[in-house]
Amino acid sequence: MIIRWNSRQSNPRGLLWLMFKLPVYIYRLCLSWLLGHRFLLLTHKGRKTGKIRHTVLEVIRYDQNTGECIVVAAYGENADWYRNIQANPAIEIRIGRDRYAPTQRFLTHDEVYTEFSDYEHRHPFAARNLPKLLGFKYDGSESGRQALAASFRMVSFCPKDRKEC
Repeated sequence: MIIRWNSRQSNPRGLLWLMFKLPVYIYRLCLSWLLGHRFLLLTHKGRKTGKIRHTVLEVIRYDQNTGECIVVAAYGENADWYRNIQANPAIEIRIGRDRYAPTQRFLTHDEVYTEFSDYEHRHPFAARNLPKLLGFKYDGSESGRQALAASFRMVSFCPKDRKEC
């Protein structure tokens, strides 16, 4: 099954946009512990404006030993936050009760495939339904998984003081 990107949908709009922005206010109210390690708040600099931006992202994998967080740019290279951190490294990560200046690493295609496959096993409901919400057609087949992984971009964030990541 080939995944078809809904080209009319470049970034979230309407209710989906509100759903993505609402968690920012949870962080602003210092209630980030409510979201645990499933979400993080990324602080980054706009590539064009230079303004400080905040984006809440789902963490698809969190390593308690190293503090490494893997996040997905579901809109691929079109995601503003992704393009911003390509131009200027991330400024800060807030996850759970932790807050740190990160190092970042963009994952390879093979790493993206492995991370998505692992995520799919740990969160089957989300892995089946999230692609539909984002405008992808995904049937759960191996070829569909490969195509989906090819369209996603993932980033690893680690605390700068940790060498293990």
